[in-house]
This record gives sequence, C-alpha cells and structure tokens, in this order.
Amino acid sequence: MNFTLKSAIRGGLLASVAILSTPLAFSAAYAQDSAAVEADDTKEQIVVVGTRRTDRSASDTASPVDVIGGTELASQPSANLLDAVKNIVPSFFVSQNTISDASSFVRSPSLRGLPADNILVQLNGKRYNRSALVQVYVGSDTALGFGSQGSDISAIPAIAVGNLQILREGATAQYGSDAIGGVINYGLREDAGYELQARYGQFYDNGGDGKSKQVAAYAGFKLGDRGFISLSGEYTDDGQTSRGVTRPLAVLFANANPGLAAQLPGAPGPVQIWGQSPNHGFKAILNASFEVTDSSKVYIFGNYARSSADQSFNYRSPFSQNVPVIRDRGSGPETLVPGQTDADGNRIDLRANGAFRNPVFLTRCPTGNATCPAGGFVRDANVYNFSSLYPAGFTPRFIGVSKELYGVIGYKGETDSGFKYDLSGSLSRNSLSLSLRNSLNASFGPQSQTSFFAGDLIQKELNFNLDVSYGLDAGLASPITLSAGAEYRRETYNPTEGDTQSYAAGPFAVQNLFLQTTPTSGVYNANGRVTFSPAASGYGGTPPASAGNFSQRNFAIYAGAEADLTDALSFGIAGRYENYNTFGGAFVGKVNARYEVSDAFAIRGTVGTGFHAPSPGQNNVEILTTGFTAGNQVQTGTYRTSNPISQFYGARPLIPERSTNFGLGFVLKPTSALSLTVDGYSVKVRNRIGISENRSVIQADINNLPALAAVGVGGDVNFFTNGFDSTTKGVDVIGTYRTPFAGGKSTFTLAYNYNKSEVTRFTPRAISAARIFDISNVAPKHRIILSSNFQFGDFALNTRTNYYSSWSTQNDYPGQVFGAKFTSDLDVSYTFADHYTFTIGANNLFNTKPDRIAPTTANPIYALTNSTADGQIYPRSGGPFGVNGGFWYARLKVKY
Repeated sequence: MNFTLKSAIRGGLLASVAILSTPLAFSAAYAQDSAAVEADDTKEQIVVVGTRRTDRSASDTASPVDVIGGTELASQPSANLLDAVKNIVPSFFVSQNTISDASSFVRSPSLRGLPADNILVQLNGKRYNRSALVQVYVGSDTALGFGSQGSDISAIPAIAVGNLQILREGATAQYGSDAIGGVINYGLREDAGYELQARYGQFYDNGGDGKSKQVAAYAGFKLGDRGFISLSGEYTDDGQTSRGVTRPLAVLFANANPGLAAQLPGAPGPVQIWGQSPNHGFKAILNASFEVTDSSKVYIFGNYARSSADQSFNYRSPFSQNVPVIRDRGSGPETLVPGQTDADGNRIDLRANGAFRNPVFLTRCPTGNATCPAGGFVRDANVYNFSSLYPAGFTPRFIGVSKELYGVIGYKGETDSGFKYDLSGSLSRNSLSLSLRNSLNASFGPQSQTSFFAGDLIQKELNFNLDVSYGLDAGLASPITLSAGAEYRRETYNPTEGDTQSYAAGPFAVQNLFLQTTPTSGVYNANGRVTFSPAASGYGGTPPASAGNFSQRNFAIYAGAEADLTDALSFGIAGRYENYNTFGGAFVGKVNARYEVSDAFAIRGTVGTGFHAPSPGQNNVEILTTGFTAGNQVQTGTYRTSNPISQFYGARPLIPERSTNFGLGFVLKPTSALSLTVDGYSVKVRNRIGISENRSVIQADINNLPALAAVGVGGDVNFFTNGFDSTTKGVDVIGTYRTPFAGGKSTFTLAYNYNKSEVTRFTPRAISAARIFDISNVAPKHRIILSSNFQFGDFALNTRTNYYSSWSTQNDYPGQVFGAKFTSDLDVSYTFADHYTFTIGANNLFNTKPDRIAPTTANPIYALTNSTADGQIYPRSGGPFGVNGGFWYARLKVKY
C-alpha cells in the first residue's frame, strides 16, 4: 500500500468522524439494513449463485459472493439500480454519460473492469435478457463497454428486490456465455405485507435543479399455506441538470446579434446541456408461486418497464469567429488572441456548422446544355439558407423510449429420493425507440424535416432450461451434490427502418456548381462544389438495407459436482458445452476449493475458463452517428462485418471471446461479530470483441462503393472485430464488524477494490492507442467504501464515505490526470407509530465534483467562458461519481 493510499484511508476515516460527531457505527453494505429488517440481520442468507448446494452462506462458499439486502438497495436515493449498486459495490463502475448518443439512455456498467456483456445478470436465478442497444458510442463514457451489449438493470424496480447476490468470479461453466466477469442475481421478494415509499429530492446547484420524484409500492399476499403472489411498481420523474456553460461561440453570436439572442436554443441558459437528461418512467414486477404437491410448485415472475429520456446534443452554430484561448503545450499555459497562431502553427478558429457555411443552390442545370451537365447546379441568386429555419442555430434533442417485457414460467420440485428438478422457460423483448427534434437533414435543403424517427432497436430472447441435482452419500464429510442441466436459447436482433430523411442523402448532398459567363450566353464554367451532410444531424436513422431480423440459436449441456471431502476441505468442479449455429461449439470448465484451517480462518480459490459469444446485435448492428472533428461535422458509420463496406476496409467474421480466470483468497471470522474476506483475481480475455479504429472515407471509396455516400467524403467507417487481448488483475477486501452500542446496534464495513486492466495484445487498426490507454485508466484503480450504521430505538443513522483514486482518459482529455476525491453520504431515519419511517439525507453531502478540465494542446480552454469550445467545465463522462454534485432528499415509507 503506497503513501497516497494510506493518506486516502486516513482522510476517509477523519471524514466519517466529522460526519458522525459520535463514536463510529458502520453499517454493512453487504447485509440487510438493520433499520428495516424483519428477520435477525446477523443471520447469513443462503447463497444461490456460484453453487448448486443449498447449505452455503457467503462466508463459507468457495467463491467470493456479495450478499446485499434489498432494503439497502431500496434505500438508495437513486431510482436507477445502476447507481444504487455503484454506491455500495466498489468493483462496480458506471459513468454518468452526459451527452453520449443512445448510450445515455442505456448506460453500460462494468464489474472488475470488464464490460457489461461479460457480466451475466439473473432475475430469481434465471438469465435476464440483453438490452436492444449495442454500445457504439466512443469516448470515456463507454471506454470499458465500447462494443458491448449487456442487460439494462435500470428496468428493475429496487423495491421488488429481496436481496442481490454478486458472484465475483468467472462462472461460464455453470451459467453459460457472458459470465466471464461474474454473475449478478436479483432475488425477488416473497414476503406478505404492504409497503409504500415516496421520495423527493434535488441537487444543490442552480437553485436546486434535477428535481427528482419517486413513488414505489409493494404488495405481497399469501395464497393460503401453499403459495404467494407479489406485485411491485415504481414511478420516477427526474429533471434535467446543467453543469456546463454556454458555448463561447454562442456568447459571441449573442453579442453580434442581440436581436436574435433570445432565439438561441435554451436561452437564457446554455445552448447545450452537460448534465443529466430529463427522464421519467414506470417499472413493475410480478412474482408468484403455488405448490402443486407438497414437494413441487409452479412459479411465474415477470418484469415490465417503460422509460423516456430527452437528451441535449451539440449546438450547431450559424456563426464563425476566432476566439482567445488558453492552452498548455507542456511548458505552461499560454493565451492566444483572435487570429494568432500558436507555436505549432495552429489557429484557434470556432466555425459555423456545415449547414450554414454555404447556401443551398436551387437552380439546376438546364436540360441538354452542353456546358452545364445534368445533375449540376447554377451558381446564381436562387438560394436557400438554413438561417431562415434556425436564425440562431439549433441544438438537436435526442429522444429515447425504452421498453422492457420479460416473463418466466417454471415448475420445480424434489422427489422422495432427494432428486431435485427445475424446468423453466422465459420470453423477453427489449426495445429502444429513437427520434430527434430541432434538427435537419441539410442534404434535403428547403424540403428538410425538423423532426425524425430514427427507428426501433429490438432485442428478443427465448430460453428453455432444465436443471437437476442429487445429493449422493459417498461416505464423505457431506453428500456429493451432483448437478446437470440443459439450455436452449434463441436471440433475435431486429433494427427497424427510420424515416427516409433520417438516413438518406438528399438531392443537395453534392452540388457541382457552374457559373454562367454572361446572363444570356448559355455558356457555363465549372465553379466549385458544395457538399451537405446526409442523414439527420445528430443521429442517423436505420436504412432499409440495415433493417431486418437477425437470429442466433444455441444449445448447452452442463454437469458439476460439489462436496466437503473432509470436515476442512470443500471441492467443486463443473463443465459446460455450448454449440451455436453461427460459429460452432465451445467447452469450458471450472474447479474451486475451500480449506478451513481453523474455525476462524479459511483459504479459497478458483480456476476456470470461459467464453462470451458475439451477440446477433454485435454481428449485425449498423448505425450512423454525427460527430465533430476540428469543428467540422462528420458522419461515422458502424457496419456489420458481412456488409461490403466493412469488408472493403478489411472486416472479418466475429468469433467468441475466450477467458481464463484465477482467484485466490481467504476468509477470517474470529468472532461472530467480525469477518474479513480478501480475494485476489486475474482474468485474461482473448479475442475481445470491440469496434475497430475509424477508416476515413475519400471520394475514390465512394466511387467504388456508392453506398458510402450516406457517410460522405471526410466521414468515417468502423466495424466490429476481435481485435485485442486483455488481462485484469485486482483484489477485493470486505470487512464487517457488529457490536451493541448504548442499548442499540452498530455495524461498520470497509469495502475496498483494487483493479487494473491492461491490453496485452492487439491487431493494428483494431483498437486505438487512446482506447488502450482508457481501458487501463478511465476507472479509478482504487475504490474504498467506509459505511456505518447506528440504530437506537426508533432512530437510525447511516453514513458512507467513498474514496476514488485518480483517473484519466486519452480519448477525451489527453494529458490530464483527474485527482483523487472523497464523497460523503448521510441519512437519518425516524420510525413512528410502528409502520411509518421518515428519512432525510444527502448523497455527496459536501457537493464534491471532479477536477475541472485543464487547458492542453488538445483541449484549449476559451477565456471568454472558461470552458472548452462546447461549454464543458467538468469531464463529460462524469468520472467515477458524476458531475451533478450534492443531492438532498426526503423519503416517507409506510410498511404493514
């Protein structure tokens, strides 16, 4: 442990003391919140992930498993489970995503530095479906999940969860593709009773923006003594936050055109928003089971969710000007004035969007004219200017509506001989509907729409599972739990066609211009070319050639055995074979063991192999997005590997990722009140799936492949590839101590994660140097959570201090290191009349934000606004804890 880390821990302890101003009483983030637990909270819950045995708790498993109480999740002030889990699991990372195209609607998390589709998500032990979105946005926002297609756990209402179990090791041999980095299982509530929660909160800044409202309810009913049914629902409405400033070019435009200042997008606020997008939605869970016989039951559960978000895109200015900037080329800051060049010969020039730089010429060449060829345009006064549509420029708004529908039905039981069985089927559909408003397709000139439907992205999945197990008495310290099973899965990725103008190149995309020599001569001379970007400005819709149904099927069988070989030694082994119709078969295996040196100390370890199969979405996604290079708007097309465009640039079919996982750790439990687990790990992933570097499109490429006209000259093309290998190494430490205090209960927990990922091999042009850097550095390598709980009578006090070590991103802010930070959370609850609990609290109590963006050669700071050219002050990804700052809230819970 280096000096910086020691100082960080010391600072975190002091911060917790300052918050409490009483003796510390830490709450276990990995157990039920004692303020609202019906059962004895010192009793360990049975672990259901990573083992087929039914007698294992988190402290005596051979694999590291976190068990988090549902009350702890539901008590988080965020309605999004991504943020709730991030707050309490140090190895779980997810960016805020302020402006990240569709990735702002479906954020991509990582566990232990691995992407979302290397994490298997389960609901009640059954595979949860993927999101319809493939993460094709490039930047620090998606650096750890670029190209992934994982599950969207934000569709699950926290109030429905009884407990969350996180298996922190590879488990493909037990659960199939995607479990390279671990398994996250949300166990649903089955208790009888009623619960209603209402929460209101807002952020500190801007007079209290981002107003957040949440209402959640749970109702559980016993069906005699043979079953139950429960319903959970949640409605949320989160307002917009803004943590940037208006663009310097917008300030200059308003100064030069005061009569148009009120027409700037968002006036009088920033013309584009760096912050949280406004969103609202509803999510619900049904969970039920009924005993058919005394030893068997039928069960059913399902999830429905709908959410809508409205994201700001970049401002499109009708105005150009040279602007003073501050930049640092390594020898200290320098300030440039308008028109001045720096030591490298570069001018700092803020330019108008391409739609405004030239008029659209409307007069076509006369038919049959020898010197003005067909398809050309006459350079005359008959023109159209987009300033007539948007006099002060425009900021497209990107709207995403996501829907989740997931259902499982099954039958399970046990025979008199002890043979257990579970037969189930699941059906799911996830969709993301994308549209824009306040935009245009410049290539259609005066016929351009201003609103566009970009198409639906749809993911459908069908699963059938049979799982069986049997306890065989072989004279060992425990029966051998023999397990086996089979699975059939079909995935379908279905992008639908958008509006024609959302993807097409219109009649004015390329204007070859001719100038008439005299008004009546009929003789025309070539006079240049004007081009306008195709597709909707901001996000291109799905063209007919990219739409369709793309399916993949696979069948799997597995077997395993677990037992206590002696009173001290437990051992487990598992193997799995899967066969896909798209690329063939794969076999993986796993062994783990636990040796109990004494009642207070045990060693555990795991060795396993795994794989992740490319999804139909990764194999078939095709999306056109808008970006900016040196101030110029460019289109970037992501094409499937089978598309002639991708193959023209060297694409090959995808193959599965392969992994090798090693884990070694120990469990220390000297008393019933104190426990400590330390688990080291190493995960090597070969042939990782990602998106290639961009290939720039030139006119000769378009001549060879006319379909490239949708991208245009100067645009970029990329595609999916198995481009690199990576190794992730780290350690998880979790310590918990419980003790009575002044007639009440106090508990404390230390949770620490160190994680380092490195690219160990790569194919040239398959992955950029910036992304190689970001995989290692975009997430803090050290994360510490110190949490405390004190309960006395009807009062409960909870605190949490978070430490995030430094981080950096070459993609967005090359050369800058964002410093280590602490954030602190606090809440106080009072329960009255037995059934009512009122809580008031704050997340990020001291309004901590990431470091401001520093001036560099690549990211000059504009003196006019003290921001980047697009108004950024803080990193666009939000860093490890977001840019919104402090958030206060009040919550009332009623429970019977």
